[in-house]
Amino acid sequence: MEALYAFCVGLLTACGVFLVLRSRTFPVVMGLTLLAYAVNLFLFASGRLVEGGVPVVGQSAIYADPLPQALVLTAIVIGFAMTAFVVILALRARADLGNDHVDGREEQSHGEPN
Repeated sequence: MEALYAFCVGLLTACGVFLVLRSRTFPVVMGLTLLAYAVNLFLFASGRLVEGGVPVVGQSAIYADPLPQALVLTAIVIGFAMTAFVVILALRARADLGNDHVDGREEQSHGEPN
């Protein structure tokens, strides 16, 4: 189970970094969101993935740690706020600059000189 979670964290991180390096704002926003999901999954997986563990200390000494779950819940709220802020920032940049490139420059064709 841990190997599956590790693979998913790696895949989400790789896709997120790939999208953050794009020149348009929408893929950058999606990349930041995927990176936030990767961090959330990593935090969740750090809390021992056990099946059949008792959620409250009782008869079994093996139980899930509630701290990573609380951290993930907080990170989800922070990630949503960050995504909303970046979307509003991208819309404002699109309105002010007239394009949606991250650097603010127009896309050049291959035949035009600089």
